[in-house]
Amino acid sequence: MKAVVEVGAKEIVVQELPTPEIQADEVLMKVRANGLCTNDFRDYAGESDYTFPRVGGHEFSGEIVRIGSKVDSDHFNVGDHVVKYIIPNCGECHYCKTGRPNLCNKVYTSTTFQNPDGISGFFGLAQYIAVKSKDLYKYPKEIPYTKSAFTEPVACVVNSVEKAGIALGQDVLIIGGGVMGLLHVQLAKLRGARVIVSEPNKDRQELAQNLGADITFDPTEGDAIEFVKQQTEGRGAEIVFNTTANPNVAQQALDFTAKGGRTLMFSSMHPNEPVPTDMGAVHSQERTITGTVSPTIATFYRATQLIAKGLVDVETLLDKTFNYTDATEAFEYGARPETLKTMITFD
Repeated sequence: MKAVVEVGAKEIVVQELPTPEIQADEVLMKVRANGLCTNDFRDYAGESDYTFPRVGGHEFSGEIVRIGSKVDSDHFNVGDHVVKYIIPNCGECHYCKTGRPNLCNKVYTSTTFQNPDGISGFFGLAQYIAVKSKDLYKYPKEIPYTKSAFTEPVACVVNSVEKAGIALGQDVLIIGGGVMGLLHVQLAKLRGARVIVSEPNKDRQELAQNLGADITFDPTEGDAIEFVKQQTEGRGAEIVFNTTANPNVAQQALDFTAKGGRTLMFSSMHPNEPVPTDMGAVHSQERTITGTVSPTIATFYRATQLIAKGLVDVETLLDKTFNYTDATEAFEYGARPETLKTMITFD
């Protein structure tokens, strides 16, 4: 099979690798589409500490082309369109047993990230991948692969929004109008919130409005904190999602948050520099600051339902697709800050 292999920082080659042999409880999945995200671009640039060579790609969809002898045919069959839950998890640690496999103790020590004797990666940028049937989620066949490939990012946002506990009629502020920010817009609206978006790019402001945002503003023009207070009767937003990686913006996220409100750090900081925090305000104003990372098994399933039933618009967020033979061009294009979702497709 062909695979897009990162052999070093900004070094990509299309290599021939052995097609995986499946076990009795596995299927052979033919990858059809894979979305690229910020973490993929960091890997490509050599800004992660994961081992090379690496076959990345974790936002992928495809079809079943072979099925193991112990896979229940009531659930999965050859020809089914599927996606895979991608978080490596042991199923045995405290976090897995309490329904938080996204926090599994074994995630970052797995060969997905560290494989000095072989190839690391999620392998969504290979033509075929062996998948345990327990990790599969099925889509109706009429859903395009480029839509179902949005499952993982939507699932991350479902996890984020559910953690926030949005109540009907609350003011929700979303910092950033990229793909993940715009998905937050849609899900916050589904939760019955009034949505405010902080985004300097005018085109993205307009897109946020088209996807349901009630108020958009440029945080570089004037006093952004005061603007949000003016929109919220002087309180600030009850829920603030920071979908940017800038530590300075993380500080601003706290300042946007009302008394008794919640600040959710959705994105990883890059660079991961300490952010000053007014702990007195956290105490006296009962503010909550929390992180949110990756999808759980349950939120992955919810994402498939949202996409399959047309409850979220992901097609608007698809910027451009590239064939896997043009993978380097795809990475270079998608890494540009003005783009939305870039996808790589396989024949």
